[in-house]
Amino acid sequence: MEQPVIGDYGRNTDPFIEGYSSRHLVLNRNKKSITLDLKSEKGKEIFKNLAKDADVIIEGFRPGVMDKLGLSYEQMSALNPGIVYCSITGYGQDGPYSQLAGHDINYIGYSGVLGLIGEKNGQPIIPGVQIADIGGGSLMSLSGVLMALLHKERTGQGQYVDISMMDGVLSWLSGVAGGYLATNEKPKRGETRLSGQKACYGVYETKDGKYLSVGALEEKFWARLCQLLGKEGFIDRLSAPDDEQQEMKQELQRIFLQNNQQEWLNLLKEEETCVGPVYDIDEVFADPQVIAREMLVENEHPALGMLKQIGFPIKFSTEKGDVRRSAPDLGEHNQELLDELGYSSTDIEQLKQSKIV
Repeated sequence: MEQPVIGDYGRNTDPFIEGYSSRHLVLNRNKKSITLDLKSEKGKEIFKNLAKDADVIIEGFRPGVMDKLGLSYEQMSALNPGIVYCSITGYGQDGPYSQLAGHDINYIGYSGVLGLIGEKNGQPIIPGVQIADIGGGSLMSLSGVLMALLHKERTGQGQYVDISMMDGVLSWLSGVAGGYLATNEKPKRGETRLSGQKACYGVYETKDGKYLSVGALEEKFWARLCQLLGKEGFIDRLSAPDDEQQEMKQELQRIFLQNNQQEWLNLLKEEETCVGPVYDIDEVFADPQVIAREMLVENEHPALGMLKQIGFPIKFSTEKGDVRRSAPDLGEHNQELLDELGYSSTDIEQLKQSKIV
């Protein structure tokens, strides 16, 4: 469901392909679009009629908005006791921040995640992807909705799912926060176990200005890496103190600068070293593993022709994730959905003229 005229904000996010937002084309494929003005009585009526036969409602307004509209979980549950109703907000339905505006950078800032990203003694570094929006919001809501649907299958009763993007991304700190809560020792940016403090786990530049990811955390991987690099003396120093780690990092960096990225990959990738490339995005979609796993797919858009897009990341044994339809135009399915609800052609024409749908 989208707002009339304006639609989902993602439709207006660049970059564009012949007037279509590339973000919209990816995020809204396999969906239908109906436009409703939820402030109007007719819009509320249609929403309720849709909810009567729905399994799930997902909304992203600030806390209290759907209640003011008369479309809260309690009201929808009265119409459909099995409904699973999920609200995704920045900070959750309660607490002192519940009404605050925010974006991904704020949620990862409050949660402590942003404060841990960066180099030792350096500033926090903003990640290049939305961690809280996707990992703390979308994936957490998916998990919550699926659990609620399982509960519904067992009991016949739906329930309300309250997703806070701040809560969701804070849960990513389980490893780091566990140590802090047990010892009261504050983890420092660039000094945690998996943030580049150790020589065995980090990013190293190569001769051609590219980079390698080294994740030789376990003794067997570290030992094999040291053997192949001719640094057998480093093998027993996997857990050496910080000053020795820095010395080893400098030496490994000196060695990696002697050859190009691909030369190192030819030597190390197939060995038990946990070494791989740091790709730019154009290299990602040319990688044979990405292609083999069908994480690059093509689907036909009615106006744009064949489009390359990210594939479906979850693989099933009996069914294949597929792009069944392209991202819809705004209100593309108004007629279809209203017909299904039993609205007459006269009703639909009046709704179109009033810009409610």
